[in-house]
Amino acid sequence: MHNRKLVLGSVALTKARLPAKAHAAALNKIRDDLEREIIESGYLAGSPFTWIGLIIREGLVDEIKPHLREIDEKDGELPAAIEINTHTLIGASQDRIEVVYRKAALVSLIHIAARFELDANRFESLLR
Repeated sequence: MHNRKLVLGSVALTKARLPAKAHAAALNKIRDDLEREIIESGYLAGSPFTWIGLIIREGLVDEIKPHLREIDEKDGELPAAIEINTHTLIGASQDRIEVVYRKAALVSLIHIAARFELDANRFESLLR
């Protein structure tokens, strides 16, 4: 068990090669930044889940909303996934990778908030 409020991961849906080191560093930075925002904003107050497991699918389209699965009753996870277009990441700097992943995570958090009637003001501001 862990005490995280947000866990980010990614999965490749294409054979495109992305820079693994920059990729992992970007995911860790975004997770830490957004997890801090989740805690400070009280985002999870009143939610039926205790943490979000978000998988960023590196595919061929930029989805505008995440896919949500049922809450895991054992550990309180809300499993979610969203697809991004891998072409925006090929040859990208770590800063650009962070921008793309952060946008996908923010879009997901905003949609989750709408679905579960949570306060997403802070995340809407960050997305702008």
